[in-house]
Amino acid sequence: MLKELRPAALVFLVLTLVTGIVYPLLVTAFAQLFPNAATGGVIERDGKAVGSALIGQAFSDPKYFWSRPSATSPMPYNGAVSSGSNLGPTNKALADAVADRVKALREADPENDGPVPADLVTASASGLDPHISPRAAEYQIARVARARHVSEDKLRQLVAAHTEGRTFGLLGEPRVNVLELNLALDAASL
Repeated sequence: MLKELRPAALVFLVLTLVTGIVYPLLVTAFAQLFPNAATGGVIERDGKAVGSALIGQAFSDPKYFWSRPSATSPMPYNGAVSSGSNLGPTNKALADAVADRVKALREADPENDGPVPADLVTASASGLDPHISPRAAEYQIARVARARHVSEDKLRQLVAAHTEGRTFGLLGEPRVNVLELNLALDAASL
């Protein structure tokens, strides 16, 4: 019996060492190569955390650019329950939600009769996306300009300055981080 326990105890100790000490240390060391992501991408203003560059936030004031909708519940942009809505394109609940979102955008900016970008009315796969497309930002420029009494050209310049390109020049699409853009709006006193 001792003959069988010795290999089992040895395997137990080796796996404990590998999975309990070596692996966590390697993952922690690797995470330090990406310090912003490893710490949650916290954005601070005046020494106070105001949000994360990695998790979206809800904006509804007309003087701010609005994020894409969140699919998390019971509260939006809840990082503890990241999930998509899992509603298919023929699902009535999704169609109704999109229609309500389009209606809200139209009511907030009745003069804008252009097509509503899809990312302003549909949630991302995680339900937490902090980005919108440059087209979605452009769609909102007139509303934000009227609410802040600034020229649309100044806002276009600010959006362009906060538009991130494709990752490594080829992955993903150009995007605008909504929180960072809105903080820049406030910082510029526009």
